[in-house]
Amino acid sequence: MINLKKHIVIALFYFLIVSLMGILLRFYVVTPLPINHKFLLHAHSHTALLGWVYLGLTTLIYRIFLQSADKPKLYSRIFYVTNISILGMIITFPIQGYALFSIIFSTLFLFASYWFAWFAMKYVPEHFKTRFSWRLIKIALWYLVFSSIGPWAIGGVMSTLGPTSIWYKTSIYFYLHFQYNAWFILGLLGILFFFFEEKGVQFNPQNLKSFLYLFNFGGIATFFLSALWFQPPKIFYVLGGIGAVVQMLAFSDLYGIIKPGFPIIKREFGQYSWLFLKIAFVLMGVKLLMQLISAHPYMANLAYRLKDFVIGYLHLVFLGIIITTLIAFLKYFKLLKLSKSFVWLFLIAFATTEILIFYKATAFWIGLPFFAEYYIFLAVLSCLFPVAIGILFFANIRDTKVWPLKNLGN
Repeated sequence: MINLKKHIVIALFYFLIVSLMGILLRFYVVTPLPINHKFLLHAHSHTALLGWVYLGLTTLIYRIFLQSADKPKLYSRIFYVTNISILGMIITFPIQGYALFSIIFSTLFLFASYWFAWFAMKYVPEHFKTRFSWRLIKIALWYLVFSSIGPWAIGGVMSTLGPTSIWYKTSIYFYLHFQYNAWFILGLLGILFFFFEEKGVQFNPQNLKSFLYLFNFGGIATFFLSALWFQPPKIFYVLGGIGAVVQMLAFSDLYGIIKPGFPIIKREFGQYSWLFLKIAFVLMGVKLLMQLISAHPYMANLAYRLKDFVIGYLHLVFLGIIITTLIAFLKYFKLLKLSKSFVWLFLIAFATTEILIFYKATAFWIGLPFFAEYYIFLAVLSCLFPVAIGILFFANIRDTKVWPLKNLGN
């Protein structure tokens, strides 16, 4: 039997590294540091998405849908290869950025993710295949594979058109869009619906089908919002706007579907997990509204000129929606021990840094006063992240009684 708590401790270890990289990036603009900002930024983003969230989500999927398939050795091999690729990226990206060795480890990760997707779809027990929760997971895994078109395209673009080509950034945004808006979100929703199914909550099949159609159409169409930075033809704005509206309709349907189950979530998840889920629900509404606004040509151009709007948006989705939901689910399925000190330090760090990031962008937009100590405040408040995550990490090391980098597959 695989001790999945160890796997989550490893994921938390990557989360801690991500937060420490974030501190270096924030202090880089405050005081000279012997680092390459761009290279470290690559390491920061890759470790966040592929080290922490990917491992957390795939471990949950294995725990819920695949543990009874009784294939622990195969899963352990996939887990080993995945961690080799992640550790390789953590070492090589800060040193060389996108270059030979970091590309090798990134490519290895892509193959490991394909391996996991194949493993999940081949060995999922028959009794799960008729569930709506598994349907969501299966579609999420296909989006995981589909999103990798972006990284594969980057190599070709760099060797032919160069990193200044619009196709370079578009390839990156393609990957990020389908990671953030499809693979992660649908994967987490699949786990939520599994919870409801286990509690005997019944849903109208037509409502579920309607939500899924709207979600898929909106998710694909809103990719055009990621291409507005180079001022494309007007049809891109129209398609992106339609996608944003359809996504709002999809999540409006979803809210109506799951709202009757809120009392069950509140009762079963506990105070802090329920708080995290409520925050994620609210911020999802903010995200959808921001998407719709960004379809306007003026706002799209503004976001391109003032990068802090984009940074704030990405952190809002990643920290405020995906990570809060992931932690709540890990806690519910007893893969993670949650503490009060972590919850409040994390939320204070998230709220204060988001306010500062959006304030800076707004200040430059409409001419609000900008204070000289801004970057120092942002860097100091960001230090709360590794403190909070460190508390969570070490509490869970004690809980599993294992150093996280030993016996990975046990």
